[in-house]
Amino acid sequence: MRFDVFTLFPDYFAGPLSTSILKRAREANLIQVELHDMRDVTDDKWRVADDAPFGGGAGMVLKAEVVAKSLENVLNFDVGVSAPPCPIVYLTPQGRTLNQNLVEELASHSHLALLCGHYEGIDERVIDAIEPIEVSMGDFVLTGGEGAAAILIEAVSRFVPGVLGNENSASGDSFATGLLEAPHYTRPSVWRNRAIPETLLSGHHANIEDWRLEQALTRTLDRRPDLLPAWSERELSKRQRKVWERVQRQADQKSEAPEKTDIGEFEDEPGFNSLG
Repeated sequence: MRFDVFTLFPDYFAGPLSTSILKRAREANLIQVELHDMRDVTDDKWRVADDAPFGGGAGMVLKAEVVAKSLENVLNFDVGVSAPPCPIVYLTPQGRTLNQNLVEELASHSHLALLCGHYEGIDERVIDAIEPIEVSMGDFVLTGGEGAAAILIEAVSRFVPGVLGNENSASGDSFATGLLEAPHYTRPSVWRNRAIPETLLSGHHANIEDWRLEQALTRTLDRRPDLLPAWSERELSKRQRKVWERVQRQADQKSEAPEKTDIGEFEDEPGFNSLG
């Protein structure tokens, strides 16, 4: 898979692309990441790529022509006239929030162009002309799109065959199944007097699968209950349905249980009169 990254700060990516999984994936030619400095298309000795916004206001705006020329020179198309050879992803706080579904959607392409905004953003006219897929990391603002682009590259690359050592890793990640992941444990089985759940030592694969589903459901119910309606509407097996019903019963019992008040912990407090 190929990523063409358009940025004012290509050096930003030196770290993320030179470590761990992405480094190995690049060395194995499983992914290709090309960095393009948008200042290279400027025609003045100061390499100015931005200007003050019309109407006044704080910050600077990336020039439409700088962005357009950068894209045209690399992707070989005419902005506003012909279609680009691959989807152009514009990293912006105003975009569609990146989630697992969007990651998988983007991973279905063999080539992506990532456009990193900076300062106050990009001249809206070029955005209108290229009609990019606008993607946000969430309801917060970064200095530029470089950090977001690095995250997107890593998330999408996990779905490229061969990038992960275990091909099942991505399919079992949080959100991939519609739920948060169950907790994980490794050796030793007892650490500082804390033992792992006995089920994981049983060797009974069906029971272990049920335990992991129960833990994933319980964790999702506690932390991200908004994910559960979509998951529960899926076509579930009898075992999955049984586990889900058990988790729901446990949650109902927990919510119905009266809160305990330990009066004893107050009896020795100064001024406490147990006869009230």
